[in-house]
Amino acid sequence: MHRLRFSLWLGLLISANAFCAPLAAQSRMPAKPAVTSAPRPSAPVTDLQPAGTASVRTVATQRPSATDNVPEDASAMIRTAGGIASDADLLVQTDVVPTTAGAIELPPLAPGVESSSLQIISSQTPAAAAEAEEKPEPPKEPEKPKEKAWYEKYKMRGYAQFRINHTTDHEDGTAVAQHAGDSSVGARDSFLIRRARLIFQADITDHLFVYLQPDFASGVPGSTDAIQFAQIRDWYGDLYVDTDKVHRFRVGQSKVPFGWENLQSSSNRVPLDRDDAFNSATRNERDLGVFYYWTPVEAQELFDKLNEEGLKPSGNYGIFGIGVHNGQGGSFREENDNVHLVSRLTWPWEFENGQIIETSVQGYTGEYVVLGSPIRPLGAGAVDVTPLGTRERGQVDGHLDQRIGGTFVWYPQPLGFQAEWLVGRGPELNDAQTAIERDFLQGGYAMLLYRIQTDNCGDFFPFARWQYFDGGYRSFRNAPHAQVKELDAGLEWQIRKEVELTLSYSWTERTNLDAISSSAAVSRKSYRLFDGQLLRLQCQINY
Repeated sequence: MHRLRFSLWLGLLISANAFCAPLAAQSRMPAKPAVTSAPRPSAPVTDLQPAGTASVRTVATQRPSATDNVPEDASAMIRTAGGIASDADLLVQTDVVPTTAGAIELPPLAPGVESSSLQIISSQTPAAAAEAEEKPEPPKEPEKPKEKAWYEKYKMRGYAQFRINHTTDHEDGTAVAQHAGDSSVGARDSFLIRRARLIFQADITDHLFVYLQPDFASGVPGSTDAIQFAQIRDWYGDLYVDTDKVHRFRVGQSKVPFGWENLQSSSNRVPLDRDDAFNSATRNERDLGVFYYWTPVEAQELFDKLNEEGLKPSGNYGIFGIGVHNGQGGSFREENDNVHLVSRLTWPWEFENGQIIETSVQGYTGEYVVLGSPIRPLGAGAVDVTPLGTRERGQVDGHLDQRIGGTFVWYPQPLGFQAEWLVGRGPELNDAQTAIERDFLQGGYAMLLYRIQTDNCGDFFPFARWQYFDGGYRSFRNAPHAQVKELDAGLEWQIRKEVELTLSYSWTERTNLDAISSSAAVSRKSYRLFDGQLLRLQCQINY
């Protein structure tokens, strides 16, 4: 009996244990995650960025479930490798716990979900993102720029101009053709190297810029056959007061800030030569002296823009400039102890439509020593005479020369207009051609030009310029009274940046400024008027 009872109790215990074991195992399993419908994701799959223990959102199709591993410390958006297949796709939200290095274990997925089809498409928990934002990377210290070697600071460039002129018409009884800016205009038409320049420039430091420009096509003053000599045109240093280069002093031989066209480089100028009115003021447009220039940063940027866009500017000579210089002109020895004082104020304007204009006013004063040369006054008399008031006749103090001029420039965008005019009083040979006296002078020019840009044939600049001058030409010997009435029309063709051709035709009435001695074969009278027409051609190479 006792054995029977023991057997019954033992059987009941075994049966209860067998019945309760699955329930206990089931109670130890985590709860099944909530399953909700998920919209079809459209974002592309991205790389995983570990961000710590987090929630894993999964998107899967209804297939047999499994457990999968993903990179450690990750929170990820997961979807099927083949994309969402139907509206029956599921969104599963569950927690994960890292198991081993490099992997975390997913709890059992919902029935019908296949883990092998899951892909990580996003990772980074909100907490990790917030932590990253709270701890920005410390700013890196800027690296100090490496100082350039001396040979990296220097630049070399230059240009050369080759000309040929032909007198197509010469009125009978007038003087031989002659041009103040071109010695190849004359009785013998010939080829001429008008300019042969090499330019060396360098920003030595933030406070020093140097500029050196010799010309290898200069002639000896007073000589009719000595040409192609080397001569200094520019040799100066810009001393910057500040690193923004607003204030600077220019020391050495450089262009005198008088006249917009005088300051414009010959490599940029459309007409072959400068106008006579402004160019008669300073020989070679240059002199030895000291000049101060004030150029605000905004003006520097505008001057750079004019140059970069190929609008043929005059260059950066400051908004305001003032200085002193010898007065005799570049590459000429000073003849007295008086200096010239010059000043210029200019202002470039840019309108809302991009059009740029520039207006200027400039003036100078100083004592100029006139160099003399023997002539037969009015072609009469038995002997040649050097006029009174010249250095050769003892006038070493000079004659007071004062001029003031205005400038207006409408840059060619594409239509351009340029005009300058001056008035003043300066040294001039009197009507009897016997002495230098101080007299009134005036003159200037007006020019229309147009810029035509093409894709394959370069740029074209058709132009027409009228100029007038009446007054003493002080830079020539005896400061002869000059009259100039001239119309130039032509075309500049910039084939490429390195090659330019200019064709010009001139209708001119201008004084021949050569002093003629009694040995002259044609006429003994100096400073007669040439009336005729010229055909001129120039090829310029830039290097």
